[in-house]
Amino acid sequence: MQTAASVLATLKSKGKEQTRKIYSRHGMDPGRVYGVSVADLKPIAKSIKGQQALACELYATGIMDAMYLAGMVADGAQLTAAQLNQWVEGAEGLQMISEYTVPWVTVDHPQARALALKWMKSKKEHIAAAGWCTYAGLVALLPDQSLDLAEIQTLLDTIVKQIHTSPNRVRHTMNGFVIAVGSYVKPLGKQAKAAARQIGAVTVDMGETACKVPLATAYIEKIEAAGRIGQKRKTIRC
Repeated sequence: MQTAASVLATLKSKGKEQTRKIYSRHGMDPGRVYGVSVADLKPIAKSIKGQQALACELYATGIMDAMYLAGMVADGAQLTAAQLNQWVEGAEGLQMISEYTVPWVTVDHPQARALALKWMKSKKEHIAAAGWCTYAGLVALLPDQSLDLAEIQTLLDTIVKQIHTSPNRVRHTMNGFVIAVGSYVKPLGKQAKAAARQIGAVTVDMGETACKVPLATAYIEKIEAAGRIGQKRKTIRC
C-alpha cells in the first residue's frame, strides 16, 4: 500500500525543471511545484485509484503536483462541504488547482451549486475563480431541466456588469462561464451570445506565456457551426 510519503517521493523523482518553469510562467507558485507532467501523473493516479484517504493526504501537502493528483483520484461526493472549503482555501497561488482540481471534485458533491455561488462572492481572487469554474462545470454536465435557468441568466447579467472591473483570474473564469452557458445550455443560447457580444474582448494577464483569452462570441459560434450546442459532457476532469 502506497503512502503519501512514497507518492511524494515518486512525484519528486518525475519532476522536471523545464515543466516547473512552464508552470511558473503560468503563474503557479514555483516553491510549491515539482514539475510533473499530467501525462506522468495519470499512471500514478491509476495505481492509487479509489484511495480517498490517500488523496486527501496528498492534497494537504500543499504541493501542486500532489494536489492535482489528488483531484484525479478523489471522489468529490465523499468529501464534506467543510473539506471542499478547505480545498479551495488551500489552492491560493495555484490556478491549476483552484480552476481545475477544486471544480472537478466539487461538481460531484450534492452542495456543488451552493458552494459555487458562495465562492463566487469571495473577496479572494482564487476562491471567486473556483466558484465560476465550478458552476461552469455544472452547466456542462447537468441536463438543462436540472439547472436553474433564471439564476444562470442573472449570473450572465452580473458578468456583463462586472467582468471588466473584476480581478484578473475572475475575469478569465467569468468569460469561461459565458462560453460554457452558450455551449451547453440550449435554452439560454441567445442570452449567452448576447452577453458575449456585450463583454467583447476580455483582458487577462496570462503570465509569461503566449496564451490568449478566447473571445466568447467566436468560441460559441465555433461550437454552433460544429453542431455541438447542448451536447453535455460526461466529466470535466482531464
